[in-house]
Amino acid sequence: MELDLSRRDMLKVAGFSALGMAVLGAPLGGTLGGALQGKEASELRDQHFPKRFATAFVKPPVLRPYQITTDADGAPLHKYEVVQQVGSAGIVGGGLSTTLLGYSGIFPGPTIDVDQGTRISLRVRNKLPLVHPEWGYPLDTSTHLHGSASLPQFDGYANDLTHVGYKKYYQYPNFQPARTLWYHDHAVHNTAQNAYSGLAAQYHLHDPAERELLPQGDFDVPLTVTDAMFARNGNLAWDDNSHSGLWGDVILVNGAPWPVMKVQRRVYRFRVLNASISRSYNFRLSTRDAVTVVATDGGLLPVAKQVTSWRHAGAERYEVLIDFSKYKAGTSVELQNTSNKNNVDYDYTGKIMRFDVTDAPVTTTRPDGSPDPSWNRVPTTLVDSDVMALKASQAKKTRRMRLKKNDAGIWTLGDHSWQEIVDSGFTKNVANPALDDVEIWEFENSSGGWFHPVHVHLVDFQILARNGRAPFEYEKGPKDVVYVGEGETVRVLMKFGPHRGRYMIHCHNLPHEDHDMMTQFIVGMAPGDPDVNDPIEAAPCIDDDDTSQDD
Repeated sequence: MELDLSRRDMLKVAGFSALGMAVLGAPLGGTLGGALQGKEASELRDQHFPKRFATAFVKPPVLRPYQITTDADGAPLHKYEVVQQVGSAGIVGGGLSTTLLGYSGIFPGPTIDVDQGTRISLRVRNKLPLVHPEWGYPLDTSTHLHGSASLPQFDGYANDLTHVGYKKYYQYPNFQPARTLWYHDHAVHNTAQNAYSGLAAQYHLHDPAERELLPQGDFDVPLTVTDAMFARNGNLAWDDNSHSGLWGDVILVNGAPWPVMKVQRRVYRFRVLNASISRSYNFRLSTRDAVTVVATDGGLLPVAKQVTSWRHAGAERYEVLIDFSKYKAGTSVELQNTSNKNNVDYDYTGKIMRFDVTDAPVTTTRPDGSPDPSWNRVPTTLVDSDVMALKASQAKKTRRMRLKKNDAGIWTLGDHSWQEIVDSGFTKNVANPALDDVEIWEFENSSGGWFHPVHVHLVDFQILARNGRAPFEYEKGPKDVVYVGEGETVRVLMKFGPHRGRYMIHCHNLPHEDHDMMTQFIVGMAPGDPDVNDPIEAAPCIDDDDTSQDD
């Protein structure tokens, strides 16, 4: 077993119950969900620990463009700005305040909501302190729009850093089918701490098919789920257990602990993003009723799937419909977490949030006032997609990559650590497909007692098999993150494009990524070819505080 969670570490961050101490020396798998359990991780006094179901649910604000124009091709172009800055939030009790790093100073950051075909220019200004106010490392940043087929220089390449006092303009094409994306920090070696501190937010891409089939407006609800541990003064505490992972004892949804959402007796759509830096979840309703999965990371499934629970790793997005019309007014329904192997669970990590069904009049119209057929409709047939139409017989090559910890204690994906990529002048790679090639990639998890959520930048993929068997029903849609469980070998199928250049693959247990479970692939370039989309040379510019016009 490779869980690097020493007894000293456990005692440092947790006041363990008798149950927790009893399982400390036992192999994982003997407790609920196969996870190690304890009483608490935070150092908060009892009166400061957040109460369950005592906070109202809040949707993050939607970011508005500062300019709407057209680009050189006449296509719509919306210009946005986010400022990376210190903020604070009243997450814990007793009047304590928690310092955060956030886009616009809030967590989650503001949601970006855009229609397919509308290009975006996002100005990101790094107005953070020179070093992290709690942990003292330099606050360089790199913004990754996770789920976007962006050019390499706008993809948030880990070593493409924006230093404090600088700004960078990111361009997003938004030509892909409708999906839930999210933007988060991706700075080399500090992704975990930056994202954990608050640099994360959702980004919604719409298209006509999704608008017609699924709830919109107030009934299209982002749920950004994270976990955290807190120091005695109310600030975030950090312990990644020798780079193995951080598991907090407080569950947050949109930055609020165990919130309560009041719902009408109608169908709602929830965009569930696991933005925890290590924890995976196994979600279910307290009623044990089924939810309907309508979309995965890369958009709509061909056919909706009804499931009573689903396993959900870091960075995965699942869009689910819940029909509250089946419940009487006054009913409370909890979203719960039964966990998975090799998490560290605490007294209240089995609870996520609560829905309180009201007797409010049911809204049956769209935001524009037109009739809303989705208010009482759960669709079955959705839309096909290019990636789900791919066939394994189209693959030109099969590549195999092992996920493991090497003899030096470094996490690796494939043959190289990220440091080896850097030392090679960013030339080493695990794959060099030609533009538009179709390939099968096989991820083998031989790392011992660990699961790894593997994220491939640029492309969507189709999961072909887990250990030779079919993928889970809820995974049968376009994906960009795949949960590779303990002892699992997962095969995925993808087509490379539409851009040439260098892109990353990494584990989305972010302490693993930072130390050093990340590598790269290169699309459509032979050794020695000039890289017109070089992400390392996409230098940000000095922030002169002039926000009236673009540089």
